Amino acid sequence: MPAPLLFILSGLTQYLGAALAVGIFGTVAAATVAWLRIAVAAVVLLLWRRPWRSRFTRQDLRTAVVFGVVLGVMNVAFYIAIDHLPLGTAVSIEFLGPVAVAALTGRGWRDRVGIAIAAVGVVLLAGVSLDTGPDAVIGLVAIGVAATCWAAYILLGRRVARAATGGITGLSVAMAAGAVVLAPFLAWGAGPVLRDPQLAALVVGIAVCSSVIPYALEQVVLRRVRAATFAVLLAMLPATAAVIGAVMLQQVPHGLEVVGLLLVSGAIVLTGLDREEPPTEEAPPPA
Repeated sequence: MPAPLLFILSGLTQYLGAALAVGIFGTVAAATVAWLRIAVAAVVLLLWRRPWRSRFTRQDLRTAVVFGVVLGVMNVAFYIAIDHLPLGTAVSIEFLGPVAVAALTGRGWRDRVGIAIAAVGVVLLAGVSLDTGPDAVIGLVAIGVAATCWAAYILLGRRVARAATGGITGLSVAMAAGAVVLAPFLAWGAGPVLRDPQLAALVVGIAVCSSVIPYALEQVVLRRVRAATFAVLLAMLPATAAVIGAVMLQQVPHGLEVVGLLLVSGAIVLTGLDREEPPTEEAPPPA
């Protein structure tokens, strides 16, 4: 399946998870919701992949643990940011992470021009607002942390994806590590979920839709494309949101939003997605 189509599927599940999360923000703190996503996703992935049956090298295990902590901090920081900033502003600032990755790891002018065009498209689609509110400093610091973690997520995630144990198996270890490291800081707010079965079911749905499915699909993509190409592909997420909004909610894009869609599409074509890399295969053992 082509990488752009995998990203569309990833975006669809993420937006479904976001729609479920909206209903519990008033009951559970945003940062705790982010941690619950990671913790429940870790349980699902561990039961699915059973990583204890795989043989991890020390380097692979160390990379997976660091990747999981980065993934966890990225999610928590983004949830805190959108609690203090307009969503469009937060999304646009966070996209500076993939922009930096493409600028530093891109090969030639196509990658760099492509990510610049994609960044402009994301800004137009997200709808940046200057009305940030009185506590904008907290949001700006949080989204800066999220952008930095997003850049690290791309680079570390590619290493996990191309490990001999398999990307999704490595992801299960990463999720578990992130959940354990962040638990002392955020688990205390999960009380309402433990007391309400309906709320607990919602959290499971959020975790599966917003973490298990999209991050597993991204592991497949990271195994097949370069980091710079993956960074450009990330621009498809807000573009997919605009298309889904038009089809499902009759929120037809117009004006600058249409320009943003065209810019994102052009950036993806410009970076040459047909140059996907074959996955690395483990060398056969010596006879």
